[in-house]
Amino acid sequence: MPVTIVGANVEGKPNFMPIAWCSIVEHSPPMIAISASKNHYTNKGIKENGTFSINIPSIDMIEITDYIGIKSGKDIDKSELFEVFYGELKTSPMISQAPLNLECKLEHIVNLEIQHEIFIGEIIKAYAEEEIIENNIPDIKKLNPVIFSMNNNNYWELGKHIGRAWSIGRDFKTD
Repeated sequence: MPVTIVGANVEGKPNFMPIAWCSIVEHSPPMIAISASKNHYTNKGIKENGTFSINIPSIDMIEITDYIGIKSGKDIDKSELFEVFYGELKTSPMISQAPLNLECKLEHIVNLEIQHEIFIGEIIKAYAEEEIIENNIPDIKKLNPVIFSMNNNNYWELGKHIGRAWSIGRDFKTD
């Protein structure tokens, strides 16, 4: 799963947490969901402001990304760890060092009653470094995201291209 850094203002200060449980859930309007344990400090800010950001760190940000997952915003001030900027929503802190940022407006919270909450947000605007854009879209290799494997709790770098989606299976035969 790709590692993201979720940002939200908590009591007026930017706070961040790494989340790998993140997925696009709708095209139009573009929507994204994150699943976060209820005890995360950042959840408070998402609910407080009705906004959050999804920041995609590159592998050169792995140490600070892991660090903000080890330390809670309840215990340390994460507002000075990154150069922060705001977009149209004004309350969704984004990380300048991250090559790709999504500014999101909270649309729905799903309470799983056990341990997690799912936050579904509309992507209001995307911000990307020019260096990662190819043919008007982010190039995954230039983005160089961190990949997380849940079963063994390891980080990985992106591998090689193996084929085009909705194309590579066209020649598959069942008999």
